[in-house]
Amino acid sequence: MKLMNKYIRKSLVLAVIAAAGFAMISCEDEPDKYEVAGGVPTVRYIRSPKASASDSLIVAATTGSSICLVGDNLRSIYELYFNDKKAVLNNSFMTDHTMIVDVPQTIPTLVSNKIYMVTQSKDTVTYDFEVTVPAPTLTAMSCEYAPVGSEVSIIGNYFVDDPNVPLLVTLPGNVEVKDFTSISQSSISFVMPECSEEGTIDVTTIYGTTTSTFHYLDTRGMLFDFDGVTGLGNHGWHARDIISDATSISGKFVQLGDGTSAMTEDGAWDDTHFAFEYWCGSWDTPQNVTSGDGIALHNLVDFTDYVDMSLKFEMYVPSTNPWSAGAMQICFEGYDKVTISGYAIEGYNGTIAGPNAKAFNGEDGLGDYGRALYRPWTTNGSFDTGNSWITVTIPLKNFNYTRQGAMATEVPSSPGDFASLTFFVVGGGVNGTECTPIIKLDNIRAVPNK
Repeated sequence: MKLMNKYIRKSLVLAVIAAAGFAMISCEDEPDKYEVAGGVPTVRYIRSPKASASDSLIVAATTGSSICLVGDNLRSIYELYFNDKKAVLNNSFMTDHTMIVDVPQTIPTLVSNKIYMVTQSKDTVTYDFEVTVPAPTLTAMSCEYAPVGSEVSIIGNYFVDDPNVPLLVTLPGNVEVKDFTSISQSSISFVMPECSEEGTIDVTTIYGTTTSTFHYLDTRGMLFDFDGVTGLGNHGWHARDIISDATSISGKFVQLGDGTSAMTEDGAWDDTHFAFEYWCGSWDTPQNVTSGDGIALHNLVDFTDYVDMSLKFEMYVPSTNPWSAGAMQICFEGYDKVTISGYAIEGYNGTIAGPNAKAFNGEDGLGDYGRALYRPWTTNGSFDTGNSWITVTIPLKNFNYTRQGAMATEVPSSPGDFASLTFFVVGGGVNGTECTPIIKLDNIRAVPNK
């Protein structure tokens, strides 16, 4: 360790003394208030903050990880830097002898492999410590069905384009991306090349290679493709428009709203224009829920591990008809919540709900049943997808809201609760502005998170 850059002038000393006097007065009023100590810090070693690994000394750590400094007079540290990146100090984790701190996630520009501890009087103490950068992380793809020639982005972290080891993106079928439009630490944008194969995406940097958990052209857990793959579509009280047009991303899609029907500021009920229903079952005796039109969704897709699954779909909201009111309520339902008829179901001895929306509305003692509320317009007051398709991901664990946005008293809690599905733009508990939205949905699927 070294002490360096000590520049203290008389005026600064007086200012520090004056500040110290004020601090003393403040401390009398707030005896528990944290105060930066005088002097300079000394670091003896660095260890893991985990009690189970506290005996393990470390000399390096990855960006974003937590470490514990052990030494003396550590409360004198006013600012802390790893290389050239400033760390956030939490007074709750600072004592005279220990300090828990997170290594900044931002990749350093100037690498010195040192920690810089700066006091209030601008004394600087250094300590040798290496910050390593992990392999890239891949969180999402802006559109998992991005057509050839469109711009698409991969979101994540640690996307490093080193001049000696350029960043590499490899699509399914070993297709390499050539036309990058931008690269930052958290995002890669490029023009989609010819690629017709479903699968994962690899991103390689100087620090390693990572394979995505998401798939391009994902067909896993497909529920509604609207092109005959699953054969499922409208199956309820209403027949929502299933069409194709010049905007189509992969054939037909279901459309909510017609561009002229108003969505009121409070998201008033309008099932004629803004609801898509798939209610399992049939008019047979007993109801058929195992095959064909009316199959229970959990008999089509395995929902055994629903806690670690997400609902995904592609969505298009044109800029001519933005969305600014009402929540897209997405509700999975079991046989006790809704079925196409009230006839018995072979092998099921529980309540048969029949064709009603009572669970959705919380009527007749059915409680406030959990569903997802998707309302992206609340961020900026209005929402559209920029005349392109995007992929929406909603973890199934987030299906825990009531119709008006409170926490639900009952939520999907078994694979059998994923038999039917309702999409309905209504309510949501947040007022917006009246609009005439068009919301196109395609490739509705339930996929594993990992």
